[in-house]
Amino acid sequence: MSGQLLDSQIGMSFQMSENQQMIADMIRKFGKDHILPKMMEWDESQEFPVEVFKKLGELGLMGVLVPTEYGGSGFSYTEYVTAITELGSICGSIALSMAAHNSLCTGHILAFGNEEQKKKYLPKLASAEWIGAWGLTEANTGSDAMRMKCVAKKEGDYWVLNGTKNWITHGITGNVAVVLARTGELLDSHGITAFIVERGTPGFKGGKKENKLGMRASETAELIFEDCKIHKSQVLGNIGDGFVQAMKVLDGGRISIAALSLGIAKGALNASIKYAKERQQFGQPIANFQAIAFKIADMATEYEAAELLTFQAADLKNKGKKMTKESAFAKYYASEVAVKVSTEAVQIFGGYGYTKDFPVEKFYRDSKLCTIGEGTSEIQKLVIARELLKD
Repeated sequence: MSGQLLDSQIGMSFQMSENQQMIADMIRKFGKDHILPKMMEWDESQEFPVEVFKKLGELGLMGVLVPTEYGGSGFSYTEYVTAITELGSICGSIALSMAAHNSLCTGHILAFGNEEQKKKYLPKLASAEWIGAWGLTEANTGSDAMRMKCVAKKEGDYWVLNGTKNWITHGITGNVAVVLARTGELLDSHGITAFIVERGTPGFKGGKKENKLGMRASETAELIFEDCKIHKSQVLGNIGDGFVQAMKVLDGGRISIAALSLGIAKGALNASIKYAKERQQFGQPIANFQAIAFKIADMATEYEAAELLTFQAADLKNKGKKMTKESAFAKYYASEVAVKVSTEAVQIFGGYGYTKDFPVEKFYRDSKLCTIGEGTSEIQKLVIARELLKD
């Protein structure tokens, strides 16, 4: 973490561990060698650079939370937050795809898969031999997931899946997807089931690729199922448990988006500090002007607060404690901070901040997704309020 702070009541240590430092140093070098040279080219063309994720897999960053027995790194959420934050401070797109792969597809199989499923899929996902996707959202059911229209019907030893999923990270490129489909009645929280569907399964294909404002090198596309037959061995957990599983997966996923938000804010803040020291106006660096100095002070303070909330949620996750409220705190606040900090960064850079020749323009565009993906800011407030107002 960026500063040495007092331990909180839940016993967190704010000293960066040796593993965290190693991960941070490794990612900075990786970013310099493999991301920065082509980052804006990928952004312009919306290319999803699969080769970068293969290299991240070699470094153990595509299976951060996966136990070593399944080919992963076996790290905790603390190291995971550090990894996403460092990647996000370089490129939001790469960090978003890394986070979605780890938290959603891989995380769902890790949390709810049986031993056979874990042995089959986790080594391929942790090494990035396979890229993972996760399908919950549909065109008309974002936050209102229980009204999903994607359905699976039992036919002997198979389930037949029909419907479309939207806004899916790696919807075209992903080699395997965890897909949530309705197997019961509409609005029944126990009427949704999770399935593992491999690319190449007849009736399963990628659809339209979205043309996005930001996060443009992270592929977002449809998943389309037309009479797609899935063997019963591909059911994750119990039939009807999919929605409950998804909500637990999203609790952890919110931490990853909070970490992504931290990364974007960190990148924008560091760029602003450097620029303010170098940019001369009226015969002196603009950092000497109180208007700029106070902006940077506010940006840094809000970053530190978001960082505390994020590591608090990660600490609770590591301990196996309930952290629905805390992960929502972190995701809500950190994502809003990412937008605010990157907006102020563009202002500090002035006209240059509005051009693609300087880094803050991209942080600005990328930041907005953080307030929308994996539960909007409004949904986070709803989650927080419900937790606070429970009997």
